[in-house]
Amino acid sequence: MREQRLVFGEVAELYDRARPSYPEELIEVVLSYCTSGGVSPGRVLEVGAGTGKATGALARRGLEIVALEPDPAMAAVARRRCLPYPGVRLEETSFEDWDPPARPFSLVLSAQAWHWVDREVRCAKAGAVLEPGGVLALLWHRLRWEGEPMHDDLADLYRRLEPHLYERAGFPGLGIARSGQGALEEIEASPLFTEPTVASHRWRTALGPREFTDLLLTQSDHRLLPDDRRTRLLDAVAAIVAGQEGAKIEVPYETYAVMARRR
Repeated sequence: MREQRLVFGEVAELYDRARPSYPEELIEVVLSYCTSGGVSPGRVLEVGAGTGKATGALARRGLEIVALEPDPAMAAVARRRCLPYPGVRLEETSFEDWDPPARPFSLVLSAQAWHWVDREVRCAKAGAVLEPGGVLALLWHRLRWEGEPMHDDLADLYRRLEPHLYERAGFPGLGIARSGQGALEEIEASPLFTEPTVASHRWRTALGPREFTDLLLTQSDHRLLPDDRRTRLLDAVAAIVAGQEGAKIEVPYETYAVMARRR
């Protein structure tokens, strides 16, 4: 049986090509949050590195990074991306199974992955590997549809063809927002962390029919659909996008970070 959190590896190269990176502005916010509390973010643990998009953004700043990624195909892409950065060590393991070193970290970061980690493990283990004052930073992308007519057309399509996807998350993007809100509430309730805060950055990109359906092909709930139903859904999505002026869809992103300090 396919494990939902590992289906991304089925399309690792497509995932790397189709998924967006993380805004430099938000990476700087995370690092500034570290330094504002008197912690130099020189030693980083990344939980769920994927294909290394956030890893590379941190590595370019000369940080020492231990990046954990359980899927071999995703890890292979991340390893290739990080070849220019000798300070990156990539380990093919989950956060749950990982055996931490004695030396603590100043920053634990997870981008688009924290919701896949066992809730009984994640905050406790992050707190255990952080130095006092060290930072836990959790990043997510959210699609902020706000009155775009095409969104209504796509939502109607999902309600008709795959109502369980719509009921779970509305049109794709809303479920991740709930993951981030849940993480903030979990951190606020934890005795290990203090000074929780949220920062965000809004941006947009224009995608053609193939680019947009490639993005949807990398979402775990879409990957778990039977092949024929997934093809039917994405062909219909592509037809809606192709029918728009310029055959493009404006995708409105908000990338945000949930951050807190280790007591």
